[in-house]
Amino acid sequence: MHQSVSAGPIISQQIAESHKRDFWIKENQKSALPYFRLRKCGRIVAAIAGGREGDLLDVGCGTATLMCLLPENIHYFGIDIAIHNPADNLREADILQTPIAFDDMKFDLVVAQGLFEYVGSQQSEKFREIAQVLRPDGTFIVSYTNFGHRDSRAFEAYSNIRPLRDFRADLDRSFRIRRSFPAAHNWYGGQPRGRAAVAVNMPVTANIPFFSPKLAVEYFFVCSAR
Repeated sequence: MHQSVSAGPIISQQIAESHKRDFWIKENQKSALPYFRLRKCGRIVAAIAGGREGDLLDVGCGTATLMCLLPENIHYFGIDIAIHNPADNLREADILQTPIAFDDMKFDLVVAQGLFEYVGSQQSEKFREIAQVLRPDGTFIVSYTNFGHRDSRAFEAYSNIRPLRDFRADLDRSFRIRRSFPAAHNWYGGQPRGRAAVAVNMPVTANIPFFSPKLAVEYFFVCSAR
């Protein structure tokens, strides 16, 4: 589904409220396999953690597939509106209705990939909540779609569609952005799928002038607490 970059706050909130657990319990199954962005996120987390032990919170974890892509030194916890296989380290919660938290835990790493497109008008609020659960020396890794892509695509459930510069400015209010880079470049607006496209895009951690703004499908932001 194609959609304009701008969306009014009332309409956005209506979209967010119409996609609840019954929708996501089915939709999450479509991303149960470790697709490109999940695998790249796993690599980023492993590189940041090195060999150190640490606790990671995956906000909007879906089927918790990321857990299978992380080294053993990373202790995984996940939150999602639709948990498929209940476990002590997974929490079912609607983060649009309740604050982002996992008991009273603080985390070395917090990941939110493919999430903020769905938070309606609550983006700033959710950034502040994540900042509260991140340890002072922790790292927040978040992805966001590049709606300036030449073939921009918006899923029907997206309720938070905004220019990348606006997303970045809001993120910068709660976190110090250490670096940002494309998750992948693709002529079309989807994840790279072919073996060659995946091999070329997986190691990319830099912006390419003139090229990235139009062909980066989405961006990763690696942040520290302020």
